[in-house]
Amino acid sequence: MSYAETLLPEFDQEMANTRKVLERIPDDRLDWRAHPKSNTIGWNADHLAEIPRWAVEVLTKTVLDIAPVGGEPYKTPRSGSTEEVLESFDRNVAAAREAIAAAKDEDMGATWTLAQAGAEVFSMPRAAMIRSFVVNHLIHHRAHLCVYLRLNDVPVPGMYGPSGDE
Repeated sequence: MSYAETLLPEFDQEMANTRKVLERIPDDRLDWRAHPKSNTIGWNADHLAEIPRWAVEVLTKTVLDIAPVGGEPYKTPRSGSTEEVLESFDRNVAAAREAIAAAKDEDMGATWTLAQAGAEVFSMPRAAMIRSFVVNHLIHHRAHLCVYLRLNDVPVPGMYGPSGDE
């Protein structure tokens, strides 16, 4: 089996689960935060919508500098509604899926680096980066969003079976 054939079933499942969570966000709660040090529901939603696009970065480049010297630092997009979040998510998932499907096995061991102002933050083989920086990172923030939904009495969807709300 190719790299893409092993990853795409998991990718598709996690993206479908994430979309179910994003669909539950009430537009009037985008600015809600659990604690002053926590990000808002809207920030988490926008972050979840953008993470799949990082698969394209990992599979088509060797480095992403999030604050290039003399350039614009990376910023999380800001959506004004759940509908905008979902549109961004769907667009990024489609681009990521296409990049994963086109990935060549021989390229998956190549080192990929996240940098800030030219300094390495971390480096890993592309295959590991897709799992860690993209899929696992997405699941991590999806869990935050599920807790935020629960704290706002919004029913949480089941993902690996029914939730307590189903």
